[in-house]
Amino acid sequence: MLFSAENERALKNLVKQTKVFLLDMDGTVYIENELIGDMKNTLASIRSSGRRLVYFTNNSSKTVAEYEAKLKKLGIFGEGDFVYTSGTATIEFLNEHYAGKRVYLVGTEGLKGEFAAGGVQISSADEAEVAVLAYDTTLTFEKLTEINRLIAEGKPYIATHPDAVCPAKGVFPPDVGSFIQLLKCSSGREPDIICGKPYTVMGDCIKRRLALPASAIAMAGDRPHTDIRFGNNNGFHTLLVLSGETDAALAERTPDRAEAVAQSLNDLVKYL
Repeated sequence: MLFSAENERALKNLVKQTKVFLLDMDGTVYIENELIGDMKNTLASIRSSGRRLVYFTNNSSKTVAEYEAKLKKLGIFGEGDFVYTSGTATIEFLNEHYAGKRVYLVGTEGLKGEFAAGGVQISSADEAEVAVLAYDTTLTFEKLTEINRLIAEGKPYIATHPDAVCPAKGVFPPDVGSFIQLLKCSSGREPDIICGKPYTVMGDCIKRRLALPASAIAMAGDRPHTDIRFGNNNGFHTLLVLSGETDAALAERTPDRAEAVAQSLNDLVKYL
C-alpha cells in the first residue's frame, strides 16, 4: 500500500539521511506558474533544517539564468539554492571528454551562449567535430539536415536528455526524445551518450558538484521513468510525488519503484 506505515517509515528515514534534495520542477514544485500547495514555506523549512535544494531539470531549452529568473519571480529561489539542467551536465561532459573539440549544437540561442560561456567551442556544421542535440524550441529543417549529416558521417553524437514530450497544458509538444527517433529514422543512429535523467552522466556530474556520496542525496520528482529511474540508476534516495504526472494507480504498477511516496513535497515538513 502506498501510504502504509512502512511507507511512512521509509519517508522519515529518507529525510533523515538526505543532505541535498534534487527537485524536479514542473509537477513537483509547481505546475507551469502555480506553486503546489504551501510550497514556499515547505522549501523554506527544508533550508532551515540545514538541507540544500537543487532545482534539477532535463529541459535544456532554457538556460540556468532563465530558470533562476523564474524561480525568483515565484519567490522560491533561496540562499544556497542552484539550478542544474541536462544542458549543464552536457557542458561538463564535453569539457571532460571532448575538450577543445568544435561542437555543432542544435539548441536555442540562449543555450549556445551558455555552452560557449562554459568553455565549449560552438561551430558551424561544416567545421564541427561533435554533434549535440538539445531541446531546441527554434528547431528548423536546416538544423535537422545539418545534424543528420554529421550523425550519418559518424561524428560523436550526444543528446542532452531523452524526454519524448515536454509537459504543457493541452497537447504535449515533442521534446528531444522525439527528435532522436526522427534522426534515427534518417541517419540510422541513436546518440552515443545521453546526459540527462535517467542516465548516469548527470548523476556523476552532480555528485562531483556537491562533493557528496550518493547516500546523502535524494531525487524528488513526479515521473517514475525519468526521476525515479534516475535516482535508482545513480544510487540516490528516491521520492515519488503524486502532485504531477503520476497518480496512485500508476505509482502502484510502475516498475521504477521509489523508496518512498508522498502526495506532494509538502508532506516532508513533518519529518524535518
